[in-house]
Amino acid sequence: MPARAAGAVSAANVVSFGAVPANIADSGSTSTRALEILPEESLRSAVDLLVRLVEAAGAGVIFIGAVIAVTGFVRALPRRDPDAFVPVRLTLGRFLALGLEFQLASDILRTAISPSYEEIGKLAAIAAIRTALNYFLAREVAEEQRVLNRNRAARTDIESPGDSP
Repeated sequence: MPARAAGAVSAANVVSFGAVPANIADSGSTSTRALEILPEESLRSAVDLLVRLVEAAGAGVIFIGAVIAVTGFVRALPRRDPDAFVPVRLTLGRFLALGLEFQLASDILRTAISPSYEEIGKLAAIAAIRTALNYFLAREVAEEQRVLNRNRAARTDIESPGDSP
């Protein structure tokens, strides 16, 4: 096996995009070197940082939603209206759904960088659980919104009855 010059890049530790010859490390061609984007370790570090940022964004969204929901809950406590808590639940549900989407995105990023069968299996399980949670959460939010709209319409009809003959 020929010795490589110092600083030579091996095909095993380079993540590249596009059509690159299999013997890139041995070709010595500078035209194909432009396609070598990042050494694999640098790419893994960058994606790991991105995963952490997306996870933090998801956690931040959920935290902000919880703070807003608690504030709404405290404001709704003195009211005697049975529908006073519905907007609080709707708000929290929307924030939870968005936070779950961010968490799923971070899992997809994590798996994209090292797609072993074990990682893909974990992603599939996590995606299924989070998708199911998101689905049922969205259904509940939609149902709560329908009930809230129906109750508001009924109250409006009672407060200002139409001109009936």
